[in-house]
Amino acid sequence: MDWRLTPATSRVAHVSMRGQVEGVAFTEGEALRIAVPLADLLRHPGGARVRQLWLGEGFTVVDRDRGHAFGFAARDGYCGWLPEADLAEGAPPTHWVASVGTHLYREPRVQAALAAVPMGAQLCVVGQSGKYAETAQGFVPASHLRALGDWLVDPVAVAEGFLGTPYLWGGNSRAGLDCSGLVQGAHLACGIPFAGDADLQESVGVEVEGDLRRGDLLFWKGHVALVVDAARLIHANGHTMSVAYEGIEACIARVLAAEGLPVRSRRRLV
Repeated sequence: MDWRLTPATSRVAHVSMRGQVEGVAFTEGEALRIAVPLADLLRHPGGARVRQLWLGEGFTVVDRDRGHAFGFAARDGYCGWLPEADLAEGAPPTHWVASVGTHLYREPRVQAALAAVPMGAQLCVVGQSGKYAETAQGFVPASHLRALGDWLVDPVAVAEGFLGTPYLWGGNSRAGLDCSGLVQGAHLACGIPFAGDADLQESVGVEVEGDLRRGDLLFWKGHVALVVDAARLIHANGHTMSVAYEGIEACIARVLAAEGLPVRSRRRLV
């Protein structure tokens, strides 16, 4: 079983795993939310980052160990460990951050910034003060928010908003992105469920037989890019160490020459 999608430790498993694992206790889990602006999801307690989760996102805790909680993200079922301090109970969110990023403010004024918050973060708006929305965590510019369910419409346009963002393995924010983080975030912002890693994303849609068009996905082993138009793609890549445009044919030739990797599939959502 793929550990990324297997909500079980050696001691405890989520009830969805009944009949698939043995010798463990089963639990419904504890539904909590991310309590920090950006949380690193870890492979092991204190281990390497595998993805990042956004403020207000749902996370179901299955097990706890050494100050960390194991569980899975509501967005895509991705499993891993978080510091327990990154989780809390919280009111159901009403809005999400629809700009490439925003800030929380202690007071409804520009001089009172508390923390940067990434696109996709979910907040419960309880009031309004001028141009700021009031939440339990602080104030946020209301123009940066949309109601949950009020999604953007073009994943490529969302990705283009992150041009120049530095490359970061496992990153899911304007502070740093990897290839699959960019593609997942762009689709989630448009209300399209999407897996977290390139190999998991490769099963979406159908194989493209003819000409590529905007929004199609190109996959290499361990890499994914979004087609912008007939000539260009956009991707978070280790070549420029950033989110950047690249010519499709030039990119295919470069990766083949440098790494010996051909395009593995060309996918289109339907």
